[in-house]
Amino acid sequence: MTAITNHMPTADLQALDAAHHMHPFTHGNELEQKGVRVITRAKGVTLTDSEGNDILDAMGGLWCVNIGYGREELAQAAARQMRELPFYNTFFQTTHVPVIALSAKLAELAPGDLNQVFYAGSGSEANDTNIRMVRTYWAQMGQPERNVIISRKNAYHGSSVGSGSLGGMSGMHAQGGLPIPDIHHIDQPYWYGEGGDSDPEEFGLARARLLEEKIEELGAHRVAAFIAEPIQGAGGVIIPPASYWPEIQRICDKYGILLIADEVICGFGRTGSWFGSQTLNIRPDIMTIAKGLSSGYAPIGGSIVSDKIAKVMNDCEFNHGYTYSGHPVSCAVALENLRILEEEKIVERVAEETGPYLQEKWQSLADHPLVGEAQIVGMMGSLALTPHKESRAKFAADAGTAGYICRERCFANNLVMRHVGDRMIISPPLVITKEEIDTLAERAWASLDQAAAKLEEDGLMKAAS
Repeated sequence: MTAITNHMPTADLQALDAAHHMHPFTHGNELEQKGVRVITRAKGVTLTDSEGNDILDAMGGLWCVNIGYGREELAQAAARQMRELPFYNTFFQTTHVPVIALSAKLAELAPGDLNQVFYAGSGSEANDTNIRMVRTYWAQMGQPERNVIISRKNAYHGSSVGSGSLGGMSGMHAQGGLPIPDIHHIDQPYWYGEGGDSDPEEFGLARARLLEEKIEELGAHRVAAFIAEPIQGAGGVIIPPASYWPEIQRICDKYGILLIADEVICGFGRTGSWFGSQTLNIRPDIMTIAKGLSSGYAPIGGSIVSDKIAKVMNDCEFNHGYTYSGHPVSCAVALENLRILEEEKIVERVAEETGPYLQEKWQSLADHPLVGEAQIVGMMGSLALTPHKESRAKFAADAGTAGYICRERCFANNLVMRHVGDRMIISPPLVITKEEIDTLAERAWASLDQAAAKLEEDGLMKAAS
C-alpha cells in the first residue's frame, strides 16, 4: 500500500460528491448507494485511490492518457504558459505563439493534405464544428442542398446535441430530442455480433455498401459527408473486416462526398501509427482530434482540415467558434505532449515492441471459457463474453449483465477495464511496459475466472434462445 496524501476520510468525500456532483453517463441514486471510488493521484499507468489502493489503469483515463500520468514536463509547460499568457482568444484577427506552433506541428504530423486546424475544447465540440463546416463548405460550393451527414449505428462522436446526433447510440438518442434533422445512420461493421454465418470479408463489403445504398436512397445531391471512427471505441472496440474501409473510401470517392475520420480515440499513437487513418489506409478530408492530443492533461480538441476544404472555407466568414478555441495553455501542453511522443519514439514502440507483446497476451485471453473473441489493434482491445464459444451466443440475461459483473471483478482486482454491453475493452497508456502488460493479463484472467464463477452461481451462464 502507498502512503495516502492528506485528505478527508473516504466516506466524507463520497457523501460530498453525492450531494453536489452530477456525474456523466451515471444513474446518480445508484452511485450514491454504492459510493464512488475516489482517485487521489497517479503515476505512469497506476492510479491510487483514497484508501491507498494501487490500480492498473487499462483505460488510459478515458482513452486519452497516452504518455501516462505524472509527466512533470507537461505541468511545467502549463505553468510557464500561464505566467506568460494565460489566455487570449483567436477571434478578432488575433493569434498567439502556442496556437501557431501547434497548428504547424499538426500539419506536419497529419497525413496527406490535412494542413489547417480549427480548434475546439473537446471532441464533441470539434464534431459540432464538423457539422457546420461541411454544410457551409457545400453552400459555398453552390450546393446548399448537400446538408445530410451519414454516420453509423453504435458509433460515438460525442454527447452534445450535434455530436450526439452524429453518434448512433440508441440510449443517447432516447433523451433530449436526438438526432437532429438530416443525420442518418447505417449498420456497423460488427461481424462477431451481427455477421452470423457470413464470411467476415464479405460481411465487411456488405456493410460498406450500405453507405452506397443510403446515398442512393437519399440522393447523392443531398449528401455532404460520411463520418466514422477508424475503429469504433466506445461502441466496444469494433475492428472492421479488412474489406470494409477500402470499399468505404471507394464509395466516398465515387459520389464526391466528404469523409470525416473521427480520430478522437485512434489518434496520436493508439493504433501504432500517429493516426488510425494511417493504420487503415483511409484518406479523410477532415480528422477530428482530441484526447491523446494533450494526453488528457488539458482540454483541447479540433478538426484538421484538407487544403481543398480550407480554401473554400477561407473565402467566407465562418460564423462559428468557441471562447477556448486554441487556448494558449492547452496548446502549450499539447505541444509538449507531442514532443514527448515524438522524441521518446512512443508511437514506434507501440508499433514494434509493446503493441505486439500486448496483442500476444490479449489474444491468449481468447482461451478463457468465457471469451468468444479477443480483438486488438495497437493499444486498444476488446473481449466478447459469451456463454457458448462455438455459436458466439449472446447471454439470455439483459445485455451488459455479464459485462458489468466482469467489470466489477476487475475493479476489485485493481484493474480498470471497462465494459460495453458484454464486451470488455482496454485502452492503456501507450507507455505501458511489458511487465505491466503481464500484470494486466494476469488480473484480466483472474477477473474472468471470478466473473464466470459468479455467472454460474447466479444461473446466468445461459445462451439466448
